[in-house]
Amino acid sequence: MDGYSSDKTVEIAKKFDAKVIYDDRGKGSALRKGMKVAKGDIIITMDADCSHKSTEICLLMEAIESGFDICMGSRFIQGGGTEDMPWYRKLGNKFFVYLVNLLWDMNYSDLCYGYRSFRRSCIKNLNLKSDGFGVETEIAIKVAKKKLRVIEIPSYEKSRRGGEGKLKTFKDGFVILKTIIHEMFCD
Repeated sequence: MDGYSSDKTVEIAKKFDAKVIYDDRGKGSALRKGMKVAKGDIIITMDADCSHKSTEICLLMEAIESGFDICMGSRFIQGGGTEDMPWYRKLGNKFFVYLVNLLWDMNYSDLCYGYRSFRRSCIKNLNLKSDGFGVETEIAIKVAKKKLRVIEIPSYEKSRRGGEGKLKTFKDGFVILKTIIHEMFCD
């Protein structure tokens, strides 16, 4: 999935015969499009900025193969970590985690991280709507509401290799908060 980037993402992807799908509406829109065309029984989502460790893909797949519907990478459980998150984003993530755990009786440690695996049959059931960075929070809440089997695994986020991140801390933090409030009043 490419948001019409100006780096060499498309060029590199095409070298490896990857199918490139374009989307400029946002991360949630891109995830929905990608999930729709992805093949296989296990769908893995990850960022293209080289911040996720490819060696963790096996853990994400094993969780689904062992019976979970979704497996979420977490930077905040033992064995996880991050090189790419300033203190104020860590604080915001903790606040959102606390709120979601309180409202939906869950035990998440990380909400705003996109390294995840899904059982294909569960994706349609989530009925995702978010276009932007609220999508990970929407997924976590809908997983809780639908009582899907979820597990977190430790994941280490490296510094992005290049390019600029599109996340705007306060603007997208507000989007995440709106997602939480919206999901409180939806069934």
